[in-house]
Amino acid sequence: MSQGLTLYNTLTRRKELFEPIDAAHVRMYVCGPTVYDYAHIGNARPIIVFDVLFRLLRHLYGTDHVTYARNITDVDDKINARAARDYPDLPLNEAIAKVTAATEAQFKADARALRCLEPDVEPRATEHIGEMRAIIERLIERGAAYVAEDHVLFSVSAMEKLPRMPAYGSLARRSLDEMLAGARVDVAPYKRDAMDFVLWKPSKAGEPGWDSPGGIAGKGRPGWHIECSAMSWKHLIEAFDTRIQCDDAERNVFDIHAGGIDLVFPHHENEIAQSCCAFGSDRMANVWMHNGFLQVEGEKMSKSLGNFITINELLETEKFGGRAWPGAVLRLAMLKTQYRAPIDWTVRGLEEALANLKAWHAAEGIGEISPSDVPPEGLVAALSDDLNTPGAIAELHRLRKAGETAELAAGLAFLGLFDPATYGPGASAEIDPDLHARIDALVTARSRARAAKDFAEADRLRDELTALGVVVKDNKDGTATWEIRE
Repeated sequence: MSQGLTLYNTLTRRKELFEPIDAAHVRMYVCGPTVYDYAHIGNARPIIVFDVLFRLLRHLYGTDHVTYARNITDVDDKINARAARDYPDLPLNEAIAKVTAATEAQFKADARALRCLEPDVEPRATEHIGEMRAIIERLIERGAAYVAEDHVLFSVSAMEKLPRMPAYGSLARRSLDEMLAGARVDVAPYKRDAMDFVLWKPSKAGEPGWDSPGGIAGKGRPGWHIECSAMSWKHLIEAFDTRIQCDDAERNVFDIHAGGIDLVFPHHENEIAQSCCAFGSDRMANVWMHNGFLQVEGEKMSKSLGNFITINELLETEKFGGRAWPGAVLRLAMLKTQYRAPIDWTVRGLEEALANLKAWHAAEGIGEISPSDVPPEGLVAALSDDLNTPGAIAELHRLRKAGETAELAAGLAFLGLFDPATYGPGASAEIDPDLHARIDALVTARSRARAAKDFAEADRLRDELTALGVVVKDNKDGTATWEIRE
C-alpha cells in the first residue's frame, strides 16, 4: 500500500498523490534507446532516475506487483544510415543487425555499470510490428488516420471530432501555432495538415520492410511514435488482462509514462493522440514524468563543441577529468540533482561524488554488513516526495554522522550505491586535491562574507559546503576550519 508517494505530473503541472490503477499491478513505461550509437551521458539520466523510481515502487507495493517496461527502438532512419556507413560491403539488413545487436548489448552493459536493475520487460520494436499495424488499422477505421502515397498519417484535426479525446497539445501546453513554430515539421504534399504525423511509411529496396496496413500494396515500416504506443499497450495493458476489449476505454490506461523532457513534444504528445484515438480513452497514462536537461561544464553537449561524451567513455577512458569513473560515482553524481531540474555535468561534481562514497564506506564495520532489504524511513520519506534524491543523500550523511552504520548500508544499497569492495572497509575518505582546493576557497570566501556582514552570501556558501558534505567550524579570530561530515 502507498505510503504517501507524490509525483510531479507533467500533464497537470503539479505534484499529486500517486494512486495506482491496481495496487497489485503497478505499471511504468520509460522510453528507451534508439540503438544506432553508444548512449551518451544525457541518456543516462532517465536510466538512473527511473531506476530509483522502480526501486521505490517495488518497496512500496512489493517486488511482484510492479512491472517496468523500457523499450528498444531497433528500426529507424538513423540506424539505417549508421549501418550503411559502418558496413558498406554488407546488404543493409545484415548491416543493421550488426549495428543494433552491438549497440543494444553496449547499452545494457552501461546500464548494469550504472547499478540499474533490469526492467521486467525490454520489448524491441521489430518484435511488435503486428501490434503497430493493428493500432494503425483501428485509427484508419475510426477516421483518425488516412492513407496517402503509400504513407499512413495521423490526422490531428480528425482527433478533435472524436468523443472523449484530450486536446492535442495538452501535455506540451502549447497551441497548434506554437507547436508548428517550435518544431521541425516535415513538409510533404500528401499531408492534409502540417501537424499530421507519420504512422507508417514505405520502405525503399533493401531497407527493412513489413506488410503494410491500410491496403497499401508495398512493404513499409513504422513511424517512431506508433512504436511506443504498441509496446506499452502490449506489455502494460493486454498482458495483464486478456479479457480487455479495445473499446473498453477505461482499461486501456496504465500508471506512469516517463522519459526525458525533450520527448514531451512531439513524441509523447503524439503517443497520447494515437493511443487515445485507437482505444477510445481520454488518457494514455495517468502520470507523465520527465527528467530535466543535462549540460556539460556549463555548455550544451554537442559534438561540434567537443564535449559530447558517452557513458562508456566515462566508464572506460580518461576523456573526462583525466580518469575513468566507476559506475557508482556516475550514479551518485546524477542523483545529487533533483530529477526535474537541469543538471550541469562537471568533473568537480564527479570528484564530490567520489569523496562522498569514500566517506560513507569508511563507516566503522560497514564492510562486514549485509544490508537489510528495508531502507531507512528517512530515505524513503525523501524519495516519496517526488523523488527528492538530494534529500535522500542528506539522510545518508545524517546516518553516517549518527553512527547508524547498518541503516547507512541499507540506504546505500537501496540507492544502488553500496560497494564496500571498492570503497571500504579501510578505504580512505580523503578527498581529491582539486576538491580540497575548492572547499578551501569556499570556506575562505564564506569567512570574508561574514566579516563584511554579507550574511546572505555567507549562508549561500554554507549551503554549498553542506551539499558537499562539509562541516564548517567558525573560530573566534574570524577564520574557519572544516572537515568532511562524519
